[in-house]
Amino acid sequence: MLPRGARVLCAVSGGADSMCLLHLLKSLELARGIRVFAAHFEHGLRGEESLRDMAFVEDWCREQDIPCLAERGDTRALAAAEHLGLEEAARRLRYAFLERAAEHFGCDRIATAHTADDNAETVLFNLIRGSGSRGLSGIPPRRGTIVRPLLGTSRAQIEAYLEEHGVPHVEDSSNESLDFSRNRLRRQVLPLLREMNPGLNDTLGRTAALLRQDEDFLCGLAAEWVKTNFDGESLPLPALRALPPAVASRAVRLLCPHGLSAAQTEDVLHFAEGTELGYLDLPGLRLRREQGRLYFGGEEPPEIIPRRIIPGETTEFPELGLRVRANKVSAADAEINSPFNSFCLGYEKIMGDIICTGRQPGDRMHPLGRGVGKSLKALFLETGMTRAERSRALVFRDDGGILAVYPLALDERAVPAPGEETLLLTVEQIE
Repeated sequence: MLPRGARVLCAVSGGADSMCLLHLLKSLELARGIRVFAAHFEHGLRGEESLRDMAFVEDWCREQDIPCLAERGDTRALAAAEHLGLEEAARRLRYAFLERAAEHFGCDRIATAHTADDNAETVLFNLIRGSGSRGLSGIPPRRGTIVRPLLGTSRAQIEAYLEEHGVPHVEDSSNESLDFSRNRLRRQVLPLLREMNPGLNDTLGRTAALLRQDEDFLCGLAAEWVKTNFDGESLPLPALRALPPAVASRAVRLLCPHGLSAAQTEDVLHFAEGTELGYLDLPGLRLRREQGRLYFGGEEPPEIIPRRIIPGETTEFPELGLRVRANKVSAADAEINSPFNSFCLGYEKIMGDIICTGRQPGDRMHPLGRGVGKSLKALFLETGMTRAERSRALVFRDDGGILAVYPLALDERAVPAPGEETLLLTVEQIE
């Protein structure tokens, strides 16, 4: 957790656990060759008492020559804006601040003061709420740069340490309130369970560790499968359906940026059983089921602004990241529409101005080489274009109808005659 020479940021609330951790880390500076910094976040929830805690931490760190960064936040405002519970809103604000503080001090470790008691509470709390193995794995000893050196330490041991070393701390009055579910668990349920099993912390710690091993293994399988099957946008539905549910559920959760509840995960797997075009809305994400694949993405189709294509000029479509070059060329220099990003139009075949638009209802054309008229909808289906690809198609049209469709086909009426002056339209990515 604490390699020699590490710069360690200690999250300090001012309570017994965090003051124990800060004092312990400070005492290890010389022996371990580490450098210790402190960070305190005031959540704006407890009025004057909360401000008292912040002042206490800043004063004690100053006395002990520990660099300290403190910041205040508005937990209630975030909770209201994001429709979160106060506890979750506070956690998000706190960890975001710790990341900023670590960057400020150049720290490569963030140490939090979670204890064996906290771990036991977390396992039971998640069990009561109906969590799976991830929630029942408890608090991980390490997650990225975040480490928890006291996770195997009981609260009784911490109180003994503070008394032995004369380390002061403050009490959070909200910990006494039974209005909070976790406090009721801590003060009413856990004491009864410890009467039945005095070693409850160790028992739950071992159970959590075993479940964490299982969870890590299953997540590893899911990550490897996603790495092989995810093309950057979608997953193959038949392969997803063939996975064991324990791996499939973890695979889809890996691709959902805001995480999924158990019910939402079940909804995704049920959605994946279908075959027709369909959509599933999740928090911050829309899934699309199309042509045997499950697409992850909530972007709205781009609105293509119609633009006039002028010979000799370049026209940009920034909404698509594309540009169209229009150049007059001789028949000898004309290339025949391959790989469908270049279209050669007979100059004399063009009727009026060339306007480039997106697809429109009722659009039809006579694709070169087909000998028959077809709707764009039918052509899109034949070529297997997804809805996202269809929404990015460019349709070149004049007063007589469609001349060409990128990236699909040239209309047969626009083919230049032998020796006829040609307008070459080239579609390319904007770098």
